[in-house]
Amino acid sequence: MYGIYNFVTGPLVWASFAIFIFGSIYRLVSMYTLAKKKDAVSLAYMDWKFSFRSIFNWLIPFKALGWKMNPVLTVVTYVFHICLLATPILLSAHIIMIEESWGVSWWSLSDSTADVMTILVIAACAFFAGRRLYQKDVRFLTTGQDWLILTIAALPFITGFLAYHQLFNYQVLIIAHVLAGNIMIAAIPFTRISHMLFAVFTRAYIGSEFGGIRKAKDW
Repeated sequence: MYGIYNFVTGPLVWASFAIFIFGSIYRLVSMYTLAKKKDAVSLAYMDWKFSFRSIFNWLIPFKALGWKMNPVLTVVTYVFHICLLATPILLSAHIIMIEESWGVSWWSLSDSTADVMTILVIAACAFFAGRRLYQKDVRFLTTGQDWLILTIAALPFITGFLAYHQLFNYQVLIIAHVLAGNIMIAAIPFTRISHMLFAVFTRAYIGSEFGGIRKAKDW
C-alpha cells in the first residue's frame, strides 16, 4: 500500500502537472492559431479596454443578464468555483506537503473552514447533477462528457472529505483522493474544465467584438 501511495504522490503528480502545463500551452497555441485562421478580422479588433470591461462586469455576481435570470444557479456557480479553486490551494495538509518538499508555504484555511468549503463543492456538484437529470432543456443538451467532468470535479472532494473524517479505509481513500486530484489536473487542458484556461481569452474576444464592432455591451 505504501508503494502505491509513494507512486501516486510522487511520479504521478509530476506526470499530471507536466500534462497540465504542456497540454495547456498546446491548447492555447492551437486555439490562437485557429482563431487567427478563421476570424482574423475580429482578432484585429482585440482591445484591452473592452476586454477588461467585459471580464470585470462578468465577474460581478448578478451584473450580467444571464446571472440575473438564474439567481440560484448564479449563487451556486460562484460558490462552487471559489471553493473549487481556493480549498485545494489553501488547505493546510496540502501546504504542509509542499513545504516539506519545496520549503515554501503560505497562509492556510482552518481545517473546519476547508471542511465546510469541501461540503459546498460536493453540494454544488449534486445541484448540477440534479439540473442535468430533472431540468428538461439542460438534460437535452447533456452529453457523456458533462457527466465525466462532473465526476472528475467531485471525486477529489468526496474522497478528501471521507479521508479527513477517516470514514471507511483511510489508506485506500487517501490514495483514491490523490489519484482523483492527479486525474483532474491532467484533464484540465483536454476537457471542458479547460474553460478555466480559456474563459479570460473568450471573454476578452467577445468583449472586444461587442465593444469595438457592435458598439454594445456583452453582459
